[in-house]
Amino acid sequence: MSAILQEPAVQAQEPSASAVPSFWGEQAILVVQGGYYALTGLWPLFDIDSFQAVTGPKTDLWLVRTVGLLIVVIAGVMLLGARKEKPPVEVVVLAIAAAVGLAVTDVVIVSARAASWVYLLDAGAEIGLLAWWGKTLFPSRSRVIYIP
Repeated sequence: MSAILQEPAVQAQEPSASAVPSFWGEQAILVVQGGYYALTGLWPLFDIDSFQAVTGPKTDLWLVRTVGLLIVVIAGVMLLGARKEKPPVEVVVLAIAAAVGLAVTDVVIVSARAASWVYLLDAGAEIGLLAWWGKTLFPSRSRVIYIP
């Protein structure tokens, strides 16, 4: 009497959400983006002279300060959303929409020669944040199957 024994087949498993390093998670992006927005939004509120030294002279300082304040408010919402393990979808949408809006604005005002080229550095940062959001929200579905 003989029996054939087979080892169970090894199946590829989808990585669980907990297997993804938290560095790449939504909370981390919200902290980084919120921190960046807080710094860039507060800058013209606290030191308009150094802000203009870097970004160029402005005619409507009230508008610069208003935009700075709005960016700080957006930063606050992102940082509050980052406190939750799974941030609310509304906060994620706000973060992505703000990055798109600021990147487009940066490129348009530089193209129209209404602002210094230095705004393209911010556009690059916004695009980097959008790429990070894309990698986090739409991870690669490639699978590795180990066959002994």
